[in-house]
Amino acid sequence: MIVLSILSDAFFAAIAGIGFGAISDPPIKAFRYIALLAAVGHASRYFLMMFVGIDITTASFIASFIIGMGSLWFGKKIYSPMTVLYIPALLPMIPGKYAYNMVFSLIMFLQSMEYPVKKNYYMDLFFSNTMIAATVIFALAVGATFPMFLFPKQASSLTRNRKWKLFGER
Repeated sequence: MIVLSILSDAFFAAIAGIGFGAISDPPIKAFRYIALLAAVGHASRYFLMMFVGIDITTASFIASFIIGMGSLWFGKKIYSPMTVLYIPALLPMIPGKYAYNMVFSLIMFLQSMEYPVKKNYYMDLFFSNTMIAATVIFALAVGATFPMFLFPKQASSLTRNRKWKLFGER
């Protein structure tokens, strides 16, 4: 049952990754890798959260690092920049529930100005949802770009011809 839930999470993340990839118009050969990265990344985050007990921010960081490393490897394989692969793969992991609750609690806060107890409740919800959404998005960005800093030569050489001289290199 655990494997089925992880596989269904991966399947739907792959479909979402393909959809987000179609918006940015990558090369056709990149779609299978976008789907694979989205599936592995989202399933990793799901596994870490549900079965290991890690919080959403840390799990998102680890999963986005996995996506970043995969995009470095697959980008070299299909001669494509990392961003073409990892941005559509990361988009299914944006915490939409928390972003929606953030906006909803802000609206409810503004509508309950005459009721101090409700106002404080919605303000607390607004800030907690904002912090979760912001830290998860930050963790996704840092985790996915971290491989570029770990392996700068490999990341910059993904789309460069080895015969080209860059900035006066010899």
